[in-house]
Amino acid sequence: MREVAIFSGSAHPALAAEICAYLGVPLQPTKVGRFSNDCLQVQLRANCRECDVFLIQPLATPVQEHLVELLLMLDAARGASAARITAVIPHYAYARSDKKDAPRISIAGRLVADLLATAGANRVLTMTLHAAQVHGFFSVPVDHLNALNVLARHFRGRDLRNTVVVSPDLGNAKSATAFARLLGLPVAAGNKQRIVDDRVVIETIVGDVKGRDVIVLDDEIANAGTVVELLHRLREHGVGRIAIACTHGLFTGQAVERLHGQPDIAEIVTTNTVPLPPEKHLPQMTVLSIAPLMAEAIRRIHDGESVSALFATT
Repeated sequence: MREVAIFSGSAHPALAAEICAYLGVPLQPTKVGRFSNDCLQVQLRANCRECDVFLIQPLATPVQEHLVELLLMLDAARGASAARITAVIPHYAYARSDKKDAPRISIAGRLVADLLATAGANRVLTMTLHAAQVHGFFSVPVDHLNALNVLARHFRGRDLRNTVVVSPDLGNAKSATAFARLLGLPVAAGNKQRIVDDRVVIETIVGDVKGRDVIVLDDEIANAGTVVELLHRLREHGVGRIAIACTHGLFTGQAVERLHGQPDIAEIVTTNTVPLPPEKHLPQMTVLSIAPLMAEAIRRIHDGESVSALFATT
C-alpha cells in the first residue's frame, strides 16, 4: 500500500492532530506564510511523492482565507507528485449557495467544487452538507459523512419516553427522521420561511409536540435566528425540556447572545467540525468529537473499503 501523508491547514489543526492520533500516524508539518503584497504561500514540509495525501481544512471563519489556503495546499501536493489527493473538508461552508434564487447571482457551491478539482483534489471527504444536492456539484468522488450516530450516542441511555425530535424546517426533515429512528422517537418539523439571511418565520409545527420534551436537530447553527424562532413556536405548545443538537456549531454574529437569552434551553450539543473559541462556549454546551469518524473514513478510503458501510455498522 502507498504511504499515508496527512497535512493540516491553519483552519483547525487541533482536529487534524486528533484524527492522526486515532490513525496512529504523524501529522506532517505545513508552513503558511504571506508575501509583502498580502498573497498567501503554502509549503508542505514533508515528502509526499507517490503518497496517499489527505489535506484537512474545514472552511471555517475566515472562510475565504482558508479556502485559498486549501487550494494552494492541493496545488502543492499535486506539484509534489502525490499519488492521490483527498481534500478533507469537515465543514463545506459554500453548500448554502446551491441554487439560483435571485437574478444574476452566482452558485458558489458549484464554483468552489470546480476550483477544488482544478487545484488538484482527486476526491473529497466532507460532512453534513447544508444542501444534499451540492454533492452532485463535484466532478470528483465525494464521501459525504453525517454526524447523526455521534449525536445519537450522546442521547442514548436517557429516559426519552416523552421526547420528540423536531426539525426547524421541512428541508432538514429527512435527517431529523433518520436521527429519530436511531433513538426510536417520533419526529416533527417546522414550516419555515426565510425572509432574509438572518431572519426567518416559522408559521406552524407539523407533528405532535404538545407537552413533550424536544430535541431540536439542525445541520448547523449560524446566527441562531431559526432556533430562536422555533423556540417561540414550541413554547406555544407547552413543550417540556428543550435540547438543541447540530453538526456545525458556527455561532456567528449575535448567536451566543441570542442563545444565552433563552433560559429554558437545557443543553446545546454540537461537534468540532469547526473550532469553537472559548468565548462561544455556553455553560450548557457540549462539543462532541468527529475525529474518530473522520479517521475511520480516511482509513477506509486509503484501504479501498466502503465508506457508506461505516454507517450501517455504527
